[in-house]
Amino acid sequence: MSFLDSAADPKKAQKRALYFFLLATLGVGAAGSLFTTPEIPTWYAGLHRPSIAPPNWVFAPVWTTLYVLMGFAAWLVWKVTGLRSAAMAAFAVQLALNLAWSAIFFGLHDIGGALAEIVVLDLAILTTVLLFFGRDWLAGLLMLPYLAWTLFATFLTYAFWGLNS
Repeated sequence: MSFLDSAADPKKAQKRALYFFLLATLGVGAAGSLFTTPEIPTWYAGLHRPSIAPPNWVFAPVWTTLYVLMGFAAWLVWKVTGLRSAAMAAFAVQLALNLAWSAIFFGLHDIGGALAEIVVLDLAILTTVLLFFGRDWLAGLLMLPYLAWTLFATFLTYAFWGLNS
């Protein structure tokens, strides 16, 4: 029995787990913003921007929405598999890679390194999506916007790398 399902009332355990997954995903976003936010008006502002780059204000609401969808998807899969499953391990790996991209791109100012890392992230997300579809169809669907946005972010990272190398 784990922290997530230790409540005497099963409904409370389910809510506790949902809150855990939402906080975990949103926490990764908050941790990433520690690397990102200070660099937006300084280093990032000095980069040559590709024409496809969205305005800066777009990123926070998009990522917040994606983190909520990811947390909900993970909760749905957890209800079927528990924490000890390939699907949940893949979810944890892609979440760590998600945070690592912010540290590499914004923290280290290493656009080429971030490009290599985001390709690995794309593969980790795809793996997670496929595993989630195998456990809960809705969970797989909820991960698709994240995959699509990250594929766009891969192209955007490539464009930044090309313009700023």
